[in-house]
Amino acid sequence: MADPILTNIPSIEGEEYQYVKQLTESMTGEQLQSFLTIYRERRKKPDTILLANLLGFLGVAGVHRFLINQIGMGLLYLLTGGLCLIGTIVDIINYKRLANGYNQEVAREVTGMVQMR
Repeated sequence: MADPILTNIPSIEGEEYQYVKQLTESMTGEQLQSFLTIYRERRKKPDTILLANLLGFLGVAGVHRFLINQIGMGLLYLLTGGLCLIGTIVDIINYKRLANGYNQEVAREVTGMVQMR
C-alpha cells in the first residue's frame, strides 16, 4: 500500500517527512486525509524560501522571513539590507532549516484543527 503522505505531498523530504509521519500516526484515515489536504496548501517548499531569500541580493531583503511568518525579522532585514547581507547569506545556507521549522509549526497547528473536528 502506498504511503498517503508521499502520495499527497511528493516533494516532502527527510526530517519533515519523519515529523509529519510521527504527528499523524494516531489519526484515522479521514483525519489523515483532512490533515494532508490542509497541510499541503499551507506548507512552504524549501525552494520557495531559497528563491525569496535570493531577492535579498537584488535589494529586497527579508521577503523569505515574511513568507515564514517572521514579520519582525522580515522588517529588520528589509530596513538593514539583510543585516548588511550577512543575514541573507546565513539564511541561504540555512534555508532548509527555516522551511522545516515553519512547516513543523504549520503541521502542529493543522493537527490541532483536525483533531478538534
